[in-house]
Amino acid sequence: MTPMLENRHALFELLAAWSERGWLRELDRTLAHFFAELDPQASPLLLLAAALASHQLGQGHVCLDLQTTLADPDSALSLPPEGEDAEGVSLLPSEVLAGLSVDAWLAACAGSALLHDAEDEVAPLVLRGSCLYLRRYWDYERSVAEDLGERLQGADAPADLAQRLAVLFPEPLQLAGVRLTDWQKLACALAARGRFTLITGGPGTGKTTTVVRLLALLQAAALDRGAPLRLSLAAPTGKAAARLTESIGAQVASLPVSEAVRGQIPNTVTTLHRLLGSRPDSRHFRHHAANPLPLDVLVVDEASMIDLEMMANLLDALPLHARLILLGDKDQLASVEAGAVLGDLCRDAEAGGYSEATRAWLAQQTGERIEGAGLQPGAQALSQHIVMLRHSRRFAGGSGIGRLALAVNRGAALEAREVLAAGGADLHQLRLTGEQDRAFERLLLDGLPGGEGRPVGYADYLRVVREQRPDLQDGEARWNAWAAAVLAAFDRFQLLCAVRKGPWGVEALNGRIAHALLQRGLLEQEHGWYEGRPVLVTRNDYGLGLMNGDIGIALRLPEPALEAGGPVRLALRVVFPRNDGSGELRSILPSRLGAVETVFAMTVHKSQGSEFAHCALVLPDTLNPVLTKELVYTGITRARDCFSLIESRAGIFEAAIGRRVERRSGLWERLVGDVYID
Repeated sequence: MTPMLENRHALFELLAAWSERGWLRELDRTLAHFFAELDPQASPLLLLAAALASHQLGQGHVCLDLQTTLADPDSALSLPPEGEDAEGVSLLPSEVLAGLSVDAWLAACAGSALLHDAEDEVAPLVLRGSCLYLRRYWDYERSVAEDLGERLQGADAPADLAQRLAVLFPEPLQLAGVRLTDWQKLACALAARGRFTLITGGPGTGKTTTVVRLLALLQAAALDRGAPLRLSLAAPTGKAAARLTESIGAQVASLPVSEAVRGQIPNTVTTLHRLLGSRPDSRHFRHHAANPLPLDVLVVDEASMIDLEMMANLLDALPLHARLILLGDKDQLASVEAGAVLGDLCRDAEAGGYSEATRAWLAQQTGERIEGAGLQPGAQALSQHIVMLRHSRRFAGGSGIGRLALAVNRGAALEAREVLAAGGADLHQLRLTGEQDRAFERLLLDGLPGGEGRPVGYADYLRVVREQRPDLQDGEARWNAWAAAVLAAFDRFQLLCAVRKGPWGVEALNGRIAHALLQRGLLEQEHGWYEGRPVLVTRNDYGLGLMNGDIGIALRLPEPALEAGGPVRLALRVVFPRNDGSGELRSILPSRLGAVETVFAMTVHKSQGSEFAHCALVLPDTLNPVLTKELVYTGITRARDCFSLIESRAGIFEAAIGRRVERRSGLWERLVGDVYID
């Protein structure tokens, strides 16, 4: 055993060295010191485990799995971090933990006041099997599992459910002349009888269509009883809320229901933070168990972005009688913060896992038979509340994007490469010869060759800035229309990165693109605040009404004259679409914006909930833990009309497809451990 595992002083020196290199957060190191003060007898191994458990939270894991960590320490802990070469580095986790067994680690932790059994509400650490939790996240996981377990008990479906479904789904599902199982109809049926339903599916599979019909069904039944339901729609980010708001309006208008029912279906979507009532500079919300949300049905879109803490807060605030319906793509990246709630819940979604009783009930109510390759019977209670939509209208037929996404999702690297090589109108690949390959900048600035309607680059929105600028004497409405046109033009193209650091990371590429646009004469400067600068909000600002992930663009807008009759001035403002889905804009002084960064390039994580006409994904020249098939799949499915893959080194694309996101938690085990339907 290495000295730092036996000696506190040596351990603290190790943690300090890792912190100085940026391998650990200062929070992780400080936590170990704090626990050492709480228990002067605590083993260095326990203090190390506590620091690493905190570190793993920053990597998205809910706990530290001692067994997984010892099997491959460097990979399990993502150390060295992305963009840092391990060559020449001393004291890698694999070296520090060499020769240590799980039993020895567990034995060293035993007996400390820091770590008691799970029922001890005082101990700051909880050990469950070989998994070490910080108390707060143990409580989050337990509360989510307990709440969802209660919601699995179900609710009463309308007595005339079959008739109502027949009105909302009047025709059998046919695609390309083939009769298919209507999973949207099945999802509505299951959700109508449950207090918890999870509907997952890829882009274009009809998640929004399904939930709108479901809300119409539930609300029509409630109105017939004379008691309309209190409904609400929410999403994790303002961007996702705005997208759902846009799609819902048309869906509601086409429903085969009365105007009275349409009028009782919400047509705007809020963010989860607004729904719960965020308190500035606090982890707490206005709505909680003692002040629950006044709702009967809550729909949450883009649920893959919900972390464990947010899910715990949401369930705490939602009354037990209320229906919770989660929508999301199980194959997308997990949340930025700790936990992968949707991924945990959907672990067996592909197989279905429906019981004979569920199949018979669904056949009776819908006339649909649950058939398909890979479907398996089951008896887990959770499986009876999850539906996977399996037919994409968006990526159907000859869609190259659709075929590429499917291949990546299956982990079929060879097939994915063949789809890329075949090309087509919606797929493009660019293999760079080096960091300074001019083809890279041509793609980013000018898009792809072709005539009208070709996939564009960043020069496109800057031309809108210059060529469509109103005259000073034009009214506010004209200037607002121009600003909206600029924002819409910017959304036509987005460069996505897998990493933040290195020559192919966000930090370097944002500067490189700004420089290229300056040299082209499309920007007036490349540093500081300048017209045309796109910025990404990186932290919630409740005072300004801005949320993490909101994107705005700096534009010169008219300012009122300083004195009556004086000249109108132009002043730089950052224009954001309102994140309530209203379509309105707000303009904010740059000096009031603190937590923003330039966003010519953004990480794939930050792009979740967004969609772009042309999307390019650039892969780095070295493998690191963030490169997984989920990241590649998420990047591909951000593209609506055209996807470009930019490769800086051969083989990275295939290697990424062969790896999956692994986030350790115990949520799934808690929910399915011994819970079966009768």
